[in-house]
Amino acid sequence: MKNQAYRMTMLYDFYGDVLTDRQKEFYDLYYNEDLSLGEIAENYDITRQGVRDVIVRAEATLTELEEKTGLIKRFHTVHAKLQEVRKDAEALALMAARADNDEAELLARRIVDSADSILKE
Repeated sequence: MKNQAYRMTMLYDFYGDVLTDRQKEFYDLYYNEDLSLGEIAENYDITRQGVRDVIVRAEATLTELEEKTGLIKRFHTVHAKLQEVRKDAEALALMAARADNDEAELLARRIVDSADSILKE
């Protein structure tokens, strides 16, 4: 994956619901709100090490789920393949238009529209 922050965000997006409320809160503050361990510790009146322990356990849980299921890896693979399908359908639509094949062009455009719709989700 691109970098550690991106990886952690993806893990949280896919699997965050399995974390405890405290893990979710600390994880969000650390990765999404960019608070330091010390800032979180001060806000919750616990030690910096205590905050780190909660975040490390959350990371381990999320990483383990990805290792077992591979959902994020599959998501990226499907996304890349869908972009290829969209590109190929666009090329096919242009070829069909040049050949004055309205039916083939319409079908290719529907594939492009469907791919665009899925890619936006």
